[in-house]
Amino acid sequence: MYRSHRRESLLRLDAVADAVREPPGDSAEWVSRLAALRARARAVLDTARTLVGEDPGNAHTDVVVWAEALCATVESHTRDLDMPDTLVQRLTILARNARAMVGAMDFGFLFDPMRQLFAIGYRVTDGSLDPGRYDLLASEARLASFVAIAKGDVPVSHWFRLGRALTPVELDSVLVSWSGSMFEYLMPTLVMPAPAGSLLEQTSRLVVGRQISYGAERGVPWGVSESGYNARDLEMTYQYSSFGVPGIGLRRGLSEDVVVAPYATGLAAMIDPAAAIQNFRRLAAAGASGAYGFYEALDYTAPRLPDGAMVAVVRAYMAHHQGMVIVAIANVVHDGAMRARFRAEPIVLATELLLQERTPRDVAVARPRADEVQAIGDVREFVPPAVRHFDSPHSALPRTQLLSNGRYAVMLTTAGSGYSRWRDLAVTRWREDVTRDTWGTYVFLRDVDSGESWSAGYQPRGGTPDSYEVTFSEDRAEIVRRDGAIGTTLQVIVSPEDDAEVRRVSLTNLGTKSREIEVTSYAEVVLATPAADAAHPAFSNLSVETECVPELDTLLARRRPRSRDESPVWLAHVAVVEGDAVGELQWETDRARFLGRGRAIRTPAAVIDGRPLSNTTGAVLDPIVSLRRRVRLSPGDTVRATFSTLVAPSREEALARSLLANAASNDSFPWLPRPQQRVLVVTDYATNVGRIGALVAPPRFHILRPGPASIRRFQARSLKMFAETSIGGL
Repeated sequence: MYRSHRRESLLRLDAVADAVREPPGDSAEWVSRLAALRARARAVLDTARTLVGEDPGNAHTDVVVWAEALCATVESHTRDLDMPDTLVQRLTILARNARAMVGAMDFGFLFDPMRQLFAIGYRVTDGSLDPGRYDLLASEARLASFVAIAKGDVPVSHWFRLGRALTPVELDSVLVSWSGSMFEYLMPTLVMPAPAGSLLEQTSRLVVGRQISYGAERGVPWGVSESGYNARDLEMTYQYSSFGVPGIGLRRGLSEDVVVAPYATGLAAMIDPAAAIQNFRRLAAAGASGAYGFYEALDYTAPRLPDGAMVAVVRAYMAHHQGMVIVAIANVVHDGAMRARFRAEPIVLATELLLQERTPRDVAVARPRADEVQAIGDVREFVPPAVRHFDSPHSALPRTQLLSNGRYAVMLTTAGSGYSRWRDLAVTRWREDVTRDTWGTYVFLRDVDSGESWSAGYQPRGGTPDSYEVTFSEDRAEIVRRDGAIGTTLQVIVSPEDDAEVRRVSLTNLGTKSREIEVTSYAEVVLATPAADAAHPAFSNLSVETECVPELDTLLARRRPRSRDESPVWLAHVAVVEGDAVGELQWETDRARFLGRGRAIRTPAAVIDGRPLSNTTGAVLDPIVSLRRRVRLSPGDTVRATFSTLVAPSREEALARSLLANAASNDSFPWLPRPQQRVLVVTDYATNVGRIGALVAPPRFHILRPGPASIRRFQARSLKMFAETSIGGL
């Protein structure tokens, strides 16, 4: 039954296609044609609904959507025919508005009268032109140049200031463009005619031929133009760049990428329709065809391909590119209809003589990037991420790693010491001390039964672990050690989005009996410039106040402003346990109580003696943030304790971020802005390094999502917090 209905739906679609194959000659014929179309469209819709209803698992449910769209389109045309006066009025208003918009455009403010060229852009902030100029005739900007001249916004001399450098292709020559892309050469041809035998017509024809031969050389479908490619940013958005054919473009590195954009084939259809049809078939066979047309691009660049893949499909649709394909195909099918409409404007006809320019003879030709043309087979090599490994915390000079998102920075040594800074403020206290190296944010571990204690890193407890390994990657630092039957892994990451750092301690019981471990964080709070803190740390401490929000497992600290011009700064320190937690949260904000009389950070009484934390807050003389959780480890189990430190401009924002951090699950990190929806992408290498233009490896993405248990805990804590605590604007 399913197959029979599927066959019937195809037959009814063929009936619709037959009804629109030849356009009606007059309004009377339109009436009868639309009546037939309406009946056939409704038949298609009925069949589609039956098809989906009988076998929802195998049927494409979007076929109903398309069938409904077909019916809506026919109904719209029928209404227009029923009210011809209204349709004419609407079209007249539309034409008047379009003409008014074009007339109101003023290209003069982008024009450089000295160089007689258009600037690439205008800087609104300082009211100046961008230093770059559109100075090539083979550019998409020539359409704007032509219109501006036709309107009288700029002088005709501007057209002859556009560069006309030529480069050989086959037995003739073509205009050189910036990136050798199909967009630069053919986009203006969507509406602007290129007279037969002219420089522009010859360039367009030969460039399409060169694009076809370049695709054959690379063994891929042809059609290279600026487009998206297989790399994403932190928001999972495909990145965009200009790609082209080496030898006809001035831009460096054109041979290093192999990215094919289907819309380039659509543009080329205006020059060589038969070749475009064949290439569209190749693109579809390669996976470029989607539910709404051809996807943005096919990326064949080796470093950006998944393991074992020959091509990566950029599964996105850009309206600008889809629109160009529609207009280009309309020109092919309707004999240049859009160009004819453009030429119908008197100002265009009056300026069209500029397009009659012939190719000059006996002139020197350029060969841009000839070395790249010869080396097209050498796609850039894979550049591995920079990863450093160390097996000891001891070295003559400290080995360090810097992690930053541009605002919040963490420095970490192989021993686990270091500092945290936000903009120009020190978040935690640190002193340069190569000998002792005992300043930083630490995590202490203590076995409740045996009283044995150690650090997640080497510092500050010292001692010799059974094994010790440090790995510094581009996006994180990791310290792995083993002490008897307990394996400890410390991961340190700076949020790429928020002003926060995360230190996650993973404890694994490698023994045969259960263990209870106290996990205690420690950091000295500064929230002032490093110079001010170093000059008078005791005075600096007096301005810091602390408080605890037990509902969120959070400590807050703030520095009281000393003047109206000083911006408030809040620090939040959050603890999240993923595993079997025992007892309630403990906290400490007084360094003297934590260390004990006559002791230093290497032997704190709160850890060595097993003393409980005092749970005190307020205006202490020597502020710290310290949170403690006790966890139970069964044999073979792994428990994680995550300590997040974040900085915010207000108490409300600090609490809001703490609330979300507390909701993080065992598969996520606690800076997630929206725990129910947000996917955080931590790129190992390419995202940050790529912003400075380096040749980088393909980004590897770690997709981190909160689980259902985390979401339920988040909702429960949210209700409890709103019921018990007033936090202002949260």
